[in-house]
Amino acid sequence: MQPSPQSERVITVGDVVDVVERAYPPALAESWDAVGLVCGDREEQARGVLACVDVTEAVVDAAIEAGAGIVVAHHPLLLRGVTTLAADTAKGRIVHRLIRSGTALLAAHTNADSARPGVSDALADRLGVFDTVPIAPKPVDPLDKWVVMVPEGNVEQVSEAMFAAGAGTIGDYRDCSWSVVGTGQFEAGESASPAIGEIGMRTHVDEARVEMVAGRGLRAAVLRALRNAHPYEEPAFDVFELAAFGSDVGLGRVGALAEPMTLRDFTAMAARVLRTPAGVRAAGDPDALVRTVAVCGGAGDSLLDRVRGLDVDCYVTSDLRHHPADESLRVGGPALIDAGHWATEFPWCAQVTALLDAELGIPTTVFDEPTDPFVLHSSL
Repeated sequence: MQPSPQSERVITVGDVVDVVERAYPPALAESWDAVGLVCGDREEQARGVLACVDVTEAVVDAAIEAGAGIVVAHHPLLLRGVTTLAADTAKGRIVHRLIRSGTALLAAHTNADSARPGVSDALADRLGVFDTVPIAPKPVDPLDKWVVMVPEGNVEQVSEAMFAAGAGTIGDYRDCSWSVVGTGQFEAGESASPAIGEIGMRTHVDEARVEMVAGRGLRAAVLRALRNAHPYEEPAFDVFELAAFGSDVGLGRVGALAEPMTLRDFTAMAARVLRTPAGVRAAGDPDALVRTVAVCGGAGDSLLDRVRGLDVDCYVTSDLRHHPADESLRVGGPALIDAGHWATEFPWCAQVTALLDAELGIPTTVFDEPTDPFVLHSSL
């Protein structure tokens, strides 16, 4: 790995983790997943990065030889529970070797599957599938709309307090709000302590109606900030739960080919560009034209029903089982291409190394020897 001009600055393991997790937010990971830093010290110098799909002994050899300070892997080494990491166990031996060599390990799994761009985007790009959207979009974070009545002279202090609590963020924009001025009316009761007006007297005040959104999980914090900053003893406000909409992140991608081709030709092209060690298998009419394509890096038969409802011509994924595939075809599902688990996820390695090179200028490399356990293909 040759250092780039930017690599003169010390890049730490934490810098690499931060860049990767901004691109592939851990919040996007499935609940059962195990993503993040597996071993390593965030304060240590990263030196270089090795990206891979699976963490194997050969990957550790390559990382040590290249002087990489961190391995960024797609598949978590410790996805399932273990009771020991003793050096004489398969996984323990890898962890011990990584720690002894000062090499950190970071896993970006289903968070990288759902992120955009992510694993399935890299697969779609490799296959020439464009204008993609998720097969299974994740809903955007649930939002509230806050509507607060504030005396004109206090709008800034109330708004700033709510912004500080996290309200007013829309995409890449912060401190977003909308307001209009009207007339507020109230009459303070005997036990009230009004900031404006007198007890028993109806009061009219020029007030602003201030609107902003906030994540539903921030509701308590925003309410506390509103009450603390508002001049009224009992501020008037409404909170509306906004409807949930799909986002541009989520599992899988569906799009179109630049030019239609037969399933036979598309399968041959997939085998050529994806480097599947044991070959690509396809189900469907070899002469049928493929125009629209769904893809999902890794095991994707859990999305078969959803893909069937998208009216696509072909679905490219891996680890398809006999019965689900057969049943999907029987009820009019698309042609199916099983291109192998490693092969459908490997294009992501180039994506993550390009990201790190662009963001940090750190030396990066890809472990491109197949780690798919199925390496031999034989036919009659």
